[in-house]
Amino acid sequence: MRSTRSLPALVSLRAFEAAARRLSFSLAAQELFVTQSAISHHIQRLENELGVALFERRTRAVALTPAGQAYYEHVHAAFELLRQGTDAIRAPTAARTTLKVGLLASFATRWLAPRLPAFAAAHPDIDLQLQPDIGLADVAGGEVDVAIRYGRGGWPGVASRLLMGERLSVVCAPSLIAGRKRPRTPDDLLRHPLLASHAKQPFEWDAWARQFGMDLGRAQTVRLHDYNIVVEAALAGQGLAMGRHRLIAPHLASGALVEALPETMLEDPRIGWWFVAPRGALTPPAKALHDWLVQAAQAAADTY
Repeated sequence: MRSTRSLPALVSLRAFEAAARRLSFSLAAQELFVTQSAISHHIQRLENELGVALFERRTRAVALTPAGQAYYEHVHAAFELLRQGTDAIRAPTAARTTLKVGLLASFATRWLAPRLPAFAAAHPDIDLQLQPDIGLADVAGGEVDVAIRYGRGGWPGVASRLLMGERLSVVCAPSLIAGRKRPRTPDDLLRHPLLASHAKQPFEWDAWARQFGMDLGRAQTVRLHDYNIVVEAALAGQGLAMGRHRLIAPHLASGALVEALPETMLEDPRIGWWFVAPRGALTPPAKALHDWLVQAAQAAADTY
């Protein structure tokens, strides 16, 4: 049995096989991501080792010699066997699934986005396609596969599962209520504009006012397109916002936003973030996202 030490270097054989197959040193170099001079060096080394000329060098092209043609047929067949064997044993690539998720832009940017790398690591076979919209994406009609909605549940035609409750309190920039401007009662808040985001069924300010006895009939309400804009307006001192603590926890922790009346926190078990899907059993990708969201919400429970 011959020793494998008599075989030429694999890198030289690769250079020869590519150059012979394409009849071009430059094209072989592009295929193997090396320089043309490297291809030429490997082939010259191979010719010296074998003691025969493999190519005829012409002015603008190369051609195989009879010995080169015969050797190419063996080398090419050997590389084909290696490729076939590698393909046969290589683990199959897992099929990827795209899951279309409807959600509010504020939830996407302020809560979900920082956690997406963790989901991707846990579920590399699922591609989330986020579709932010202030409207309610049609889950039942197939516009999206699932949705994450904010509210009190009970949407018709779909199944709703509560992911996490929300705490609500009135927040603002510290400068808005500094010193003597500090409110003492809920009605004192009416000295400032109340910032609210667009919603088909607005309920936050109404629910808070009923709970703590504020007369919204005298309120100056400023309705903005999206809750992200509400937060930015509050940070700029333009009014009072209903603070969704799941989303604004970093601003409260830094002091950029403060509670106008810290003792008036609304915690209604129906108000929160809901996982909405078509009725019936969840598909495997939807269940994977739901279960991961539940775990992520539980892990974040102590930080807001």
